[in-house]
Amino acid sequence: MGADKPGAVAPAPLLNIANVLTIIRILLVPVFVWLFLRGDTTSQLIATFVFMAAAATDQLDGHLARSRGLITDFGKIADPIADKALVISALLLLSATGLVPWWVTIVIIVRELGITLLRFVMIRRSVMAASRGGKIKTVLQLLFITLMLVPWLGLGLGGVGETMVLIATVVMYAAVAVTVVTGLEYCFSAWRIARSQP
Repeated sequence: MGADKPGAVAPAPLLNIANVLTIIRILLVPVFVWLFLRGDTTSQLIATFVFMAAAATDQLDGHLARSRGLITDFGKIADPIADKALVISALLLLSATGLVPWWVTIVIIVRELGITLLRFVMIRRSVMAASRGGKIKTVLQLLFITLMLVPWLGLGLGGVGETMVLIATVVMYAAVAVTVVTGLEYCFSAWRIARSQP
């Protein structure tokens, strides 16, 4: 058997903690949908916690993959799929139940899928890393979705519940604005890269 080349880095194993968390996030999506569709206050509260747990694994698996050298081809493909599946399923449920306007859901879905496709097309020219605005967009989206998922009016909190619904609505419009602006920024960045390279 030949010796490994000096300085060679062994590829990360497919079965690692980062990929396991990504798979768990994918499996949590149908659980979240099923709980939300049950319709009662308790189930919707549990669905909210499931959504929050799944969203938390997104941040955790990315950190582990980068810090421990666990980046794999599977993770590069599965991680964005898991992210989009979680957010899109939540938006569709919220719009179907009248909690979020359909135009909001359509704008966010078109932006997310469009930028994902743009990154795929541009990958041979340049890797388009997530910008600070993109990270803020993600935080705002997850925050407004979480706030919308909580059945505030069904908890019997009176004015507090109505206030939380108002706050959720304000955060929603802020998330939409940042989503559109950062989407345009990515498009402009791709245009500049395309112009600068043959």
